[in-house]
Amino acid sequence: QVQLVESGGGLVQPGGSLRLSCAASGFFLRVNTMGWYRQAPGKERELVATITTRGATNYADSVKGRFTISRDNAKNTVYLQMDSLRPDDTAVYYCNKDRNSPGGVLPAWGQGTQVTVSA
Repeated sequence: QVQLVESGGGLVQPGGSLRLSCAASGFFLRVNTMGWYRQAPGKERELVATITTRGATNYADSVKGRFTISRDNAKNTVYLQMDSLRPDDTAVYYCNKDRNSPGGVLPAWGQGTQVTVSA
């Protein structure tokens, strides 16, 4: 059974940093392009960062230069380092396959991790 478990969220002041983790079971991250998504209240879920099997990364314009996606294949885990956080980064963050990759996203989304940026 595929399971994705996100962690590392919390409350942080503007300009602060957080590091999110996504651990997978029943699924090998290393053979898939992975992505981090976020969903703010009343908004659609958006893809903010992806990382290919070779480590190539891509970012949404809204997070470029502030967020860094990485992966540890030995731990079957994907990370999202978030720096210079802003209030509009507040959202629930999820990981999954890149929706643009073959087969699209996995049907089983994790519970997500809440990130709140506020003074």
